[in-house]
Amino acid sequence: MHRHILAAVLLAASQAAPAALTAPEQRMVASVDAGTARDVALLQRMVEINSGTRNFAGVCAVADVMRGELEPLGFQVRWVPMEAKTGRAGHLLATHGGSGKGRHMLLIGHLDTVFEKDSAFQKFTRSGDTVAGPGVNDMKGGLVIMLSALRSMQSAGTLKAADIRIVLSGDEEAAGKPVELARADMIEAGKWADAALEFEGLAQRDGSDVGSIARRGSISWQIETTGTGGHSSGVFGKDVGFGANYELARILDAFRRDLREPNLTYNVGLVLGGATVDTNAADAISGSATGKANIIAEKAVATGDIRALSNDQAERIERKMQAIVAQSLPGTSAKIAFREGYPAMPPTAGSRALLTALNGVNRDLSLPEMGELDPMQRGAGDIAFVAPYTSGLVGTGAAGNGAHSDKETTDLRSFPRQAKRAAILMSRLSTMPQP
Repeated sequence: MHRHILAAVLLAASQAAPAALTAPEQRMVASVDAGTARDVALLQRMVEINSGTRNFAGVCAVADVMRGELEPLGFQVRWVPMEAKTGRAGHLLATHGGSGKGRHMLLIGHLDTVFEKDSAFQKFTRSGDTVAGPGVNDMKGGLVIMLSALRSMQSAGTLKAADIRIVLSGDEEAAGKPVELARADMIEAGKWADAALEFEGLAQRDGSDVGSIARRGSISWQIETTGTGGHSSGVFGKDVGFGANYELARILDAFRRDLREPNLTYNVGLVLGGATVDTNAADAISGSATGKANIIAEKAVATGDIRALSNDQAERIERKMQAIVAQSLPGTSAKIAFREGYPAMPPTAGSRALLTALNGVNRDLSLPEMGELDPMQRGAGDIAFVAPYTSGLVGTGAAGNGAHSDKETTDLRSFPRQAKRAAILMSRLSTMPQP
């Protein structure tokens, strides 16, 4: 279905007169509330399985837990091994065939965390409604919410009609290469889907839940500059020139001055320069340099990233960066290389209509309307790979803080709220007739 048609249909549905929850929707609400203890126990079980991106066995173990939950709900589940193809863990795919008359829905998530096997942060702890542990928010909490919503749909009889595909990546925190292969199954599902829900963390602003329909992309870059070594007394001269460090400084300062525009950031994460420079060839996240105050630098290296709201914006900034790099100081040379990461997910009318439909659910649940999150407040993610093909909502998972750190927590009070929203939204989409 074309996204503009979906947007029009969703908008019309959301502007209908307010209505109380239907009987099946009431049963979904009751089911979610009744499953709270089960959800917390399942969260603890998954969190205490280490599933760092490169821990293949751990990622597979979390996938097995998800399989055990999805198959009783009528999903056909299969594992797609990727270790030999991309150097990363595989993906879990699940399919539920419904009536074929409603909207096709893609549910997106990931099985891995940033915490490797040797991380000191391994345990699940609870203090009231706050839970700490690796992945409680990013995004094992989201997986639990997804399952809670689907179980409630089954209990209310609405899952039967739903056409759903689930794609759970095993490598979201460090996607494998080539990306086209690593995300092939997700892209295929995105082309099939009318709507995508990504169960990563719920955004909040001033204590209130916020809807998210856009994610900026992520591209990394590396600059290498070279100069002619020699005694510092000759720097700037026609025989020696400016040296590698001045050339790198020129480039980075030009970036600072000349690239700024809305919805764009470009960070410099690592800088090395001197008579010699060595970087870790595998990932360029570490290195060493040697030099002296009276020696002109022969080599310098900098790495960083670009975060843009659209792929067109990213490509335009890449061209500007290349033009700046090309204007080398006398006696120096420079080159820049880009490494693709995650594409951008710009806001669209279709995604905005999905948020409007979600706010219709909020209205009927007597929950506050969710405003639209500034995309500058959200990082890159998997849903962007399907953004060219379908409308999407980001952040249908758990609320929390401290993701990617040993202070990661989640708020258990957000779980039933989010599961109810997802269950009712999916149930309504499943009955919206195909054109």
